[in-house]
Amino acid sequence: MTWIFRLAAAAAAAVALAAAVPAGAASLTLVETPLYEQDVAAGKLPPVTQRVPEAPVVVDMAAEGKQPGRQGGEISWMAGRARDIRIMNTYSYARLVGYGPDFKLHPDILQSVEVEGEKVFTLHLRPGHKWSDGQPFTSDDFRYFWEDVSLDKELMPYGPDSRLLVDGELPKVEFPDPFTVRYSWSKPNPEFLPAIAGASPLYIFAPAHYLKQFHKKYADAAALEAKVKEAGARNWVALYTQRSKLIDAANPELPQLEPWINTTKSPAERFVFVRNPYYHRVDSQGRQLPYLDRVVVNVVEGSLIPAKAGTGDSDLQARGLRFDNISFLKAGEQAGGYKVRLWPTALGSEVALYPNLNCNDKDWRTLNRDVRFRRALSLGIDRDEINQTVFFGQARPGQNTVLPESPYYDETLATEWATFDPEKANALLDEIGLSKRDGDGIRLMPNGKRLEIVVESAGERTLETDILQLIRESWAKIGVALHTAQSQRDVFLQRIFAGDVVMSVWMGWDNGLITPTTVPSQLAPVDQNWLQYPKWGQYVQTKGGAGEKPDLEFGEKLMALYDEWRGTTDQGRRDAITREMLRIQADQVTSIGTVQGVLQPIVVKARLHNVPEKGIFSWDPGAHFGIYRPDTFWVDPS
Repeated sequence: MTWIFRLAAAAAAAVALAAAVPAGAASLTLVETPLYEQDVAAGKLPPVTQRVPEAPVVVDMAAEGKQPGRQGGEISWMAGRARDIRIMNTYSYARLVGYGPDFKLHPDILQSVEVEGEKVFTLHLRPGHKWSDGQPFTSDDFRYFWEDVSLDKELMPYGPDSRLLVDGELPKVEFPDPFTVRYSWSKPNPEFLPAIAGASPLYIFAPAHYLKQFHKKYADAAALEAKVKEAGARNWVALYTQRSKLIDAANPELPQLEPWINTTKSPAERFVFVRNPYYHRVDSQGRQLPYLDRVVVNVVEGSLIPAKAGTGDSDLQARGLRFDNISFLKAGEQAGGYKVRLWPTALGSEVALYPNLNCNDKDWRTLNRDVRFRRALSLGIDRDEINQTVFFGQARPGQNTVLPESPYYDETLATEWATFDPEKANALLDEIGLSKRDGDGIRLMPNGKRLEIVVESAGERTLETDILQLIRESWAKIGVALHTAQSQRDVFLQRIFAGDVVMSVWMGWDNGLITPTTVPSQLAPVDQNWLQYPKWGQYVQTKGGAGEKPDLEFGEKLMALYDEWRGTTDQGRRDAITREMLRIQADQVTSIGTVQGVLQPIVVKARLHNVPEKGIFSWDPGAHFGIYRPDTFWVDPS
């Protein structure tokens, strides 16, 4: 199935949604939003007919299995730290094109997309679409971002995002008219549309009318310098970066296209997101979405989130909740006025270990790069014990790999080097030359030091602590000592990126639901966030400006396969490449998985409607709640 076919289907779906209204979207009678009635009457805000695009997205609630909702009201959820408000961008999930519950791409902010051989992408904007401050959203916002941000050497010293490059080739970007943008390459770029649809998307536009005041090319030099000093920024580039991030909601003044806009400056313990009066979606009864007027994010101590959710302090909560909270949360349903829904996660592994092949310590680097060492550590983990002890037998032991729901699932690969076999693990460690032990039975490294692995974490999930304790006990049987260290997430990641971490623990692959059109980027070392080879990812992302070039045979092979996948439109060949990359990942044990298919508890207040009873809790694709469109969630009147 090609992108042309999929986007044709997606476009047909969009037309069908509009056609559900008898006379079409153009003749749909729009209903003024109650929150804005006074402002409209006073002339402070245009009427809804002038706020939505000429051809808005018209959502047929019945067709989506939802109830038509009421406009108004608010909900709240909890975050463990102020920076977590950026997840609102993911939950809200307004994208140029986005995934639906079918995990296929559909036009959203865009009215339509034309794709020619995955080389030419013509994007058609919705005439009359506006930013949250009422200014027009046009192709000039794309032109500005491309010419004045992506190609600006001060703002982007390494050049445009690597996902916009095909074999080093920059796209040709054209702006034929105010509502058309065209990206083209001489070779296919199948990563382009999935990237702009991502949970953490590739942005190719920005509110030019607002950001020009912070850009050296457009701003008065004296005025810009004054702004830099007032903000305490290092220079104009630092100021621009602070003010321009569409994804993190940190700047309440930054115009957005999302359904809700943050109105609270940090630092704060309560962030209020208010509906976007110019949002581009309406229901089939002519009511502008989102239904909810406000979404409040309360910042609380992360460890208190389960307890507070269990007493009804949140209307919609998944963040900060774990599998081991389910019994407690279920017990509080009646008193808290909520229901607990259990959605399986799409992670390749709920918890995974990442030996850092790029660590700076030469002795650990040598060991981590020896596949026998990685295989031995994997064979030394009793996954059945983890499943029974931590997940009451409800999970699926195995490696960090795709889920059975994926067409690429292979049970042999899922269990390769993943059965508990201390005898084989011991033999492999002996073969490496780690046969000497001290009086405690712990093996000695070639430098004479005990084989004590420090596994570092961000300390955000007690689940990791529980699993690491069980791994510590099973690794002791093969002469390996395990210690843990915790640091705040940003510090944790920076230490890994810098090569200062020997091994880390984190979640497995974000997407265990790989399909034939999924770009296999998580299977290749193309991102520094792939914690087993972060410097290889840095090298790719910076086009050789930082990090290390992949220098192990399997890494070079993965990169070659990844490049070949991106360069062909032959679906049969792409399927073969994906399977080969999965085979290499399993055989090389680049990460060490534990269990998958763990249930995610989701607390939903009884007064909140249109949250699906059944769903998949997936980061990308999925955006957690995003594919189920929280802009259609609504509450009973209080």
